[in-house]
Amino acid sequence: MLSKRAKYAIKTILFLNEYQDNKPISAKTISSEERIPYKFLENILRDLKSNQIVKSIRGAEGGYVLAKKPSEISVAQIMRIIDGPIALIPCVSEKFYEPCLECEDEETCRIRKLFAMVRTEMVHILDKSITDLAGL
Repeated sequence: MLSKRAKYAIKTILFLNEYQDNKPISAKTISSEERIPYKFLENILRDLKSNQIVKSIRGAEGGYVLAKKPSEISVAQIMRIIDGPIALIPCVSEKFYEPCLECEDEETCRIRKLFAMVRTEMVHILDKSITDLAGL
């Protein structure tokens, strides 16, 4: 299940993409417009900033803007920053692989094969860029 933090992070990036017009948007505006608790949003923005997805601009007219082109930001990337692995079980994760302790043979494990297919299909969709998703 997608965490609230990841959902709010995706909403934030989509909002910045749609409304920024090269002008910084304050966290308070994002919080109000997207109905995200302000303190929660501050922590999300900090994570996105430390991963170079957004950047902050100081000053009276300051706020947040995308640090990359929307075409270079994917939902999968945001989810990994906020929640970690996308895979439902660790033995099929490409970026956060861990062997299952109870598994004797990954090559013949039917559960692993099933969830590898799920992960592949899911990542195919989630790797779409923010630009691709803007029209949804």
